[in-house]
Amino acid sequence: MTRGTSLAGPSRTISRLLSLLGLIAVWWGGARLGQDPGRFPGPAPVAIFAWHALVAGDMLAAIGATLGRVAASFMISMLIGTAIGMLAGRSRRADSVIDPWLVIALNLPVLMVVVLVYIWMGLTEAAAILAVCIAKIPTVIVTIREGARALDPAFDELAFCFALPPARRWRRIVLPQMAPYLAAAARGGLSVTWKIVLIVELIGRPDGVGFELNLLFQTFDVAGIIAYGLVFATVMLALETLVLQRLERRANAWR
Repeated sequence: MTRGTSLAGPSRTISRLLSLLGLIAVWWGGARLGQDPGRFPGPAPVAIFAWHALVAGDMLAAIGATLGRVAASFMISMLIGTAIGMLAGRSRRADSVIDPWLVIALNLPVLMVVVLVYIWMGLTEAAAILAVCIAKIPTVIVTIREGARALDPAFDELAFCFALPPARRWRRIVLPQMAPYLAAAARGGLSVTWKIVLIVELIGRPDGVGFELNLLFQTFDVAGIIAYGLVFATVMLALETLVLQRLERRANAWR
């Protein structure tokens, strides 16, 4: 390992910390210039609200409920989206049938989907997860379809020549080539899924971060709104950094 490589990690960490401190400084300066804590509170009031909410347990309960919905919606969307995307990418006939539906689904407003599902199914947990899946599955399909189209046909010929069983063919040939696309779909899908879940909770669930944001909006508690948003975004950022980014680097290592 060279000296430059060994210093790259600490240097990057320091740069990120300095950038974060700069953001907090700009936030603090903007709040001071605005001189309206009710509309634009500084970092201190937001941190105090977050601390009290965490100690009381209200924020932890809301984050737990939202994470449960995010996990369920994310897994269902990835499974269904991957299956349809592989089918569309490997079969031109299937793609010609799926593509018009996909274009329409990609352009449907998320809010309209959520409202319609709630009207049809009621304000239930199943309706909430279904609404998120309907909004998220099309984007997974697009990413996986492109990966399936990019599969090297030479490897298919190799598998045919050696008469590889289907399970081994998928494990040894298809999945390694699809891994970068699966990782990209997962990473992008998580960041979109939790934002849709907040909308679903805000409209029709009795708990979760979105529900708490709705209550705080009704009382015009801007510090609380920012606190819930930042804490939950931090949790999701930690999941993406510690889990999804590592999986993506591992999936692309063979390249």
